[in-house]
Amino acid sequence: MKTILTGIRVNSEPTLGNFLGAMLPMVRIANKHSLDHHVNIFIPDLHSIISEVDGDFQKNLINSIKIYLAAGLKINENVHVYRQSYVPAHSEMCWILNCIANMGEMSRMTQFKDKSEGKSSVNVGIFDYPVLMAADILLYSANYVPVGEDQFQHLELTRNLAMRFNHKFGEILTVPEKTEEQVKFMETGEPIRIRDLSNPTKKMSKSAIGENSKILLNDTPEKAAKKIMSATTDSLAKIQYDMFNQPGISNLLQIDALINNQPLQEVIATWQGETHYGDLKKRVATSVSTFLTHFQESISAISDDMVYELFETGEEYANEVANKKLLEVQKAFSLR
Repeated sequence: MKTILTGIRVNSEPTLGNFLGAMLPMVRIANKHSLDHHVNIFIPDLHSIISEVDGDFQKNLINSIKIYLAAGLKINENVHVYRQSYVPAHSEMCWILNCIANMGEMSRMTQFKDKSEGKSSVNVGIFDYPVLMAADILLYSANYVPVGEDQFQHLELTRNLAMRFNHKFGEILTVPEKTEEQVKFMETGEPIRIRDLSNPTKKMSKSAIGENSKILLNDTPEKAAKKIMSATTDSLAKIQYDMFNQPGISNLLQIDALINNQPLQEVIATWQGETHYGDLKKRVATSVSTFLTHFQESISAISDDMVYELFETGEEYANEVANKKLLEVQKAFSLR
């Protein structure tokens, strides 16, 4: 069977943008394909420590799996949930791939340039984490890796490293599908990018400083509704979907469509020609508030023990598969 793989960092509480843009689409893909694909959902805790983690890290780790379950993830024998650091092969595979990666391609990574801009010093993990990401993918022969558009460059690096390795040692590593095939497989059309409520030219981010710029999944429904009502829009007095000229209004339309599982075009058609932004905000605020009320109830009904049981089973599977592939790679380098 082919493999679908995804991971999400847990340094802090996920935003509504993380949920709608990455987690919910992944749940839908997993439920659709888990009868004929392996679905690997892992916690990239090694990635998380390249930046500061807080005292709630373990709580966030457990909660992230609860979010998948509350979103409707169906568990069967092909769905594997595991923690990255509980599979030591990830670290060794990363080191081996470092030895075929080169400084030039790594220094061109946009994420590294963004995170290091204006700083006199950054830790090596920030520079190297795309190679660890490649290890995460290649150990499991993953074909499909649903990621946001900000990670497309890293996925392309993974493909390049796999092809470079195979050119030297033979067809040992599975090359993930090209970006356009990944997007097609996700069946979302354009990559989903929920915008910052205060500055809709940027994506909604967990690291944003402004309290009203993001909706967290643990925000009270009332608090989230107030954030929607204070969202930045424009002065054009025209409700239409235009991410370039009206990103704030377009973002609200997108959120409403995703929250209510409606086609975006249907939502756009409903509001076409309307001019009162307050009416749209009230509609979206109600949708988000209702969603959070039911969603938080679902999360509270899931026990920590259930998540740990999933980890135990998933990590047994992950170690078996990863160690087998790592051994092939070690033999290619005459390490075994």
